[in-house]
Amino acid sequence: MFYELTIKGHVRVPPALFSEDPENAVLKNLNTEYANYVSKELGIIVAVLNVNSVGDGIIIPGDGAAYYETEFKLLTYRPELQEVVLGKVSEITDFGAFVDIGALDGMVHISQTMDDFVSFSKSGVLTGKETRRTLKVGDKCRARIIAISYKEVNNPKIGLTMRQPALGSFNWLEEELKKREAPVEAKEVKEKPKKGRVKK
Repeated sequence: MFYELTIKGHVRVPPALFSEDPENAVLKNLNTEYANYVSKELGIIVAVLNVNSVGDGIIIPGDGAAYYETEFKLLTYRPELQEVVLGKVSEITDFGAFVDIGALDGMVHISQTMDDFVSFSKSGVLTGKETRRTLKVGDKCRARIIAISYKEVNNPKIGLTMRQPALGSFNWLEEELKKREAPVEAKEVKEKPKKGRVKK
């Protein structure tokens, strides 16, 4: 899920930025510091939204930089188990599909793409044997997060599934809706005469 966090702390501003307005200098440094920043607690930092306040600067002897007590806002994305996400297929391999879910990519193993036997073609398409459903690069889809790993902190691994109801490629979901909305043809049923004893 996406979160807006308000953080208070001291932000280091190097001497090269002393000629700038303190708020601009702090914002530049925050953008540099938090670019591509990932942590298990905060998640993935998407952007520094704004600087709420900047206090007086303090210079620490031997450092030369100024430290400003600052309050600022961050937009972060922290994946959560069972969260339903929207994304676009960015790559297809023989073991599954990678889906761009905004802040990072998730991976759908081939066994989790659909309730069907799935084959991989040389043209980079996953196809269901019975349903004939396909999944290819560029397809928009809905998936659920089933695994999160922070073993590599800067590159968390997200496992996705599309096998549950109302998940999968938008094309599949549209097909399902059309089937449900199609009018059911009424069939004429002739009643068979009931067998029984005839009273005399």
